[in-house]
Amino acid sequence: MLEIEIFSDAICPWCFIGKRRLDAALRLSGTGDAMDADVRLRWRPYLLYPNLPTEGVDRGEMLRARYGPRGDKGRVPGTILAEAEAEGIALRYDLIQRTPNTRAAHRLVEWAYQHLGWQQQHELVENLFQAYFCAGLDIGDRSVLKDIAAPLDLNAEAQEEVFAGLGEVGAALDAEVDEQLQRAIELGVSGVPGYVMGGGYLLPGAQSVETMQAIILRAKTKFASG
Repeated sequence: MLEIEIFSDAICPWCFIGKRRLDAALRLSGTGDAMDADVRLRWRPYLLYPNLPTEGVDRGEMLRARYGPRGDKGRVPGTILAEAEAEGIALRYDLIQRTPNTRAAHRLVEWAYQHLGWQQQHELVENLFQAYFCAGLDIGDRSVLKDIAAPLDLNAEAQEEVFAGLGEVGAALDAEVDEQLQRAIELGVSGVPGYVMGGGYLLPGAQSVETMQAIILRAKTKFASG
């Protein structure tokens, strides 16, 4: 079994594009339309904007502060739009009002893995990407996260701890997020997406489906474990 860890942030468009390409690569090496049964995925945290306040910031103001008059939230590089469209993603930057702090979302993603397994974690990540990029939702807002987490059957008490980072559950998840953020640095992850295979080999960036398939095939031979 090969484990692929994906360091990612839910507000990174290339991470969304990379996820769709990874899915395609694993289906190509799987049986029928199923994912490759010899690969297990695990999503790991990365913060594109680690210093954002908990409530996030107005996206338009952030862009104007960063780029001046060119910081129009409706302007998106054509390359990103085209690459996303090729993967069946309709990016709706025009709907996005806030740039969220994604730490709570990362805690939720980690909780899903620990309690439900990698498949449901993988599905949750897709739902977070779609909520932000396709519906323009503020995925740093607890009410939004609650709706996204509804299929996970997360009880009210656990929700509060996970979303707020409080209590025994929230503190443990927060510590895991911090540990993995530090580990990303140690592994050389300086941008996302970053795919770590077998615990040590880093494949950076949203590679093509063909490239990912070829590298995963080699990694299964070299890094797979029981």
